[in-house]
Amino acid sequence: MLGLAIVFIFGPRYIDKQSNVVVAVNLPKVSADTAAFHQTLTIADMHEDILLWNRALLERHDRGHTDVPRLIEGNVSLQIFAAVTKSPKDLNYKSNPSDSDMITPLVMFQRWPVRTWFSLKERALYQAQKLHTAAAESQGKLYVVTSAAGLSDYLASRGAGAQTMSGLLAIEGLHAIEGDLANLDDLFNAGYRMMGLTHFFDNKVAGSAHGLQKGGLTDLGKQVLARMEQLGIVVDLAHLSPTAISEVLATVTKPVVVSHTGVQGTCPGVRNLTDDQLLKIAHNGGVVGLGYWDGAICDVSPKSFAKAARYVADLVGVEHIGLGSDFDGYVTTGFDTAQLQYITQALVDAGFTQSEIRLIMGGNTVRLLKAVLP
Repeated sequence: MLGLAIVFIFGPRYIDKQSNVVVAVNLPKVSADTAAFHQTLTIADMHEDILLWNRALLERHDRGHTDVPRLIEGNVSLQIFAAVTKSPKDLNYKSNPSDSDMITPLVMFQRWPVRTWFSLKERALYQAQKLHTAAAESQGKLYVVTSAAGLSDYLASRGAGAQTMSGLLAIEGLHAIEGDLANLDDLFNAGYRMMGLTHFFDNKVAGSAHGLQKGGLTDLGKQVLARMEQLGIVVDLAHLSPTAISEVLATVTKPVVVSHTGVQGTCPGVRNLTDDQLLKIAHNGGVVGLGYWDGAICDVSPKSFAKAARYVADLVGVEHIGLGSDFDGYVTTGFDTAQLQYITQALVDAGFTQSEIRLIMGGNTVRLLKAVLP
């Protein structure tokens, strides 16, 4: 019994530490001017997955990539927290069936409430509850954004050097509505304001870039899109199949995001956006969140992030670039969120101006959210 207790106490921590790694890479030397400039930025990251893990948000940890103390240290004004509810076994970028799930044993192992064990919707609701509870217990350090006015008010009150941050709830894949459009409203009422239609497999809403069929929008998916626009939920194209991306962009009337991705111009791969997709997203007024992991930028250095940013800026304009870390999403990176000044320095070294860096680090994302949120 003691051995079993030890496994359940320390096992989840071990899995978390092994899944979300920071490795040594060649980091740029941050100048005093850049360090000072970094503290004046409004930084917004469009995607990270700490809610999946049994890691108290308000405590500083020696594992993973984020927590509220490290986010504040990195001067993050807005972190978009994504909920993961299902992920196939033997995960890969090319082709995954929908009939397996490695999140179910993780949920059980981490001793989440029994209601979450076999319900994807309940997993999403539980992760939303985790963020709201942390905010209530944060003594003002964490504010949850649910509206454009709320975001504006928070940013206006925050000021430079503030020891506070805001969070917004997102969901990675609408299999969490369990095939019922009415469940979308339940997720909205729980605070979700950004939603990706798919994750690593095809679902009842749309085809995934990593699924078996890689199809377009289903009839339910078309209803979902219409309802999302009515409610003011940001549409996230991350993980969508090329066909579904085209269909969404031909349908929506508001700007969309790709919350965490790379670009094929600097890092080829099915996960990353083509030039044609980038042009269409820019025409929509959308924002692309560039990631920090090797699948997005082909290594994990800040220099490679800046290289991808330069490519997108030259192709469609700097107004369409944001941050999409994928921190704590089973990825390896070269730095954690407390070290975001390395990204700022890499952008300086790549020749971006201060006004351009302000847009990339958060200005573009904030502009889009204010235009779409209720």
